[in-house]
Amino acid sequence: MTRNRDAGCRKSVHPGSLRKGSRMDPELVTFGSRMTKTRQGSQDWQVSGTEPVLIPAGLMIQCGPKGVCCMNETLVLVTGMSGAGKSSAMNALEDLGYCCIDNFPRELLPQLQELLEKEQDRYKNIALSVSAADYTSFVNYFDNIARELQIIFLDCSDEELLLRYRFTRRQHPMIASGQATTLEDAIEMERLSFDQILANMNNTLHVDTTKLSSQALINRIRHRFKSTDKPEFTVTFQSFGFKHGMPMDADMVLDVRFLPNPFYEPSLRNKTGNDKEVYDYVMESQDTQEYIQRTAQMLDYVLDQYNRQNKSNMIISVGCTGGQHRSVSIANWLYDRYKDKYRCFKSHRDVEGGENG
Repeated sequence: MTRNRDAGCRKSVHPGSLRKGSRMDPELVTFGSRMTKTRQGSQDWQVSGTEPVLIPAGLMIQCGPKGVCCMNETLVLVTGMSGAGKSSAMNALEDLGYCCIDNFPRELLPQLQELLEKEQDRYKNIALSVSAADYTSFVNYFDNIARELQIIFLDCSDEELLLRYRFTRRQHPMIASGQATTLEDAIEMERLSFDQILANMNNTLHVDTTKLSSQALINRIRHRFKSTDKPEFTVTFQSFGFKHGMPMDADMVLDVRFLPNPFYEPSLRNKTGNDKEVYDYVMESQDTQEYIQRTAQMLDYVLDQYNRQNKSNMIISVGCTGGQHRSVSIANWLYDRYKDKYRCFKSHRDVEGGENG
């Protein structure tokens, strides 16, 4: 019952279309680069594989980058004090390829299990953000599922939580639900709830974020859960033509319009940098050799720094005049240079039927 591939007016969404940063709220639903208007207060969100699953408004679902590999069939529960950093932890897991679901209602656990059984290959790694009120229900339920269950418990001092809430001016969940009237009471009530279940937490990564920055927390989560099978940092090399407009999503733009132009060779004019004759023409130039040497030296440093800073991806756009010859050749060369070190893709925006890899 979908309106389009990514979202529907009756909020029917296929799991395969769930993309990074997809938030189901009363205003906009964002899937990749598409946005679909929704109705205020709607309660008929659906997520479906082959069968729809009812999802209430306010649920946030995030799926990590396609193809990113992490631990096999792992289910992670992220819980802890409100304001201690659950969102940062979920972002870190998302970047590692986990399908992350925030504010998941316990009433939908049977439907989630059904979905995981039907789509085992697609949803091998799941992370759920769980409140103190629902934690025990989730643990008891998943004890009967043949998946590795790991728990991240995020704690923080009461004083630091007070500072964080006053700085962000967000409302504590227990105040929003009417269980408390002041921030101090809300923090105390939530801590008492967790004190009763902490003793029974097994296989738990307990992190005190009182003195941790968001980046330090992300680093710790990534170090604990990242896969050693392949690097998760993704680099995309994209060729384009300046006369067709610059790409809007580029993190870095390389201008190669000064290199020898095969366009002025009649035998090469109707070919592209994907053809050996054009590629060799561009790469045999002394100017090109000096350029790629200097560019590679710069990118070796930049990409390593991006990776060290736990950036999940970088898009490097290479432009020439028409996006057919020089930019395609250089983008192909860069892809070949870095494809064994990072998870790389290439695309040729302005080449007809552009080769992607």
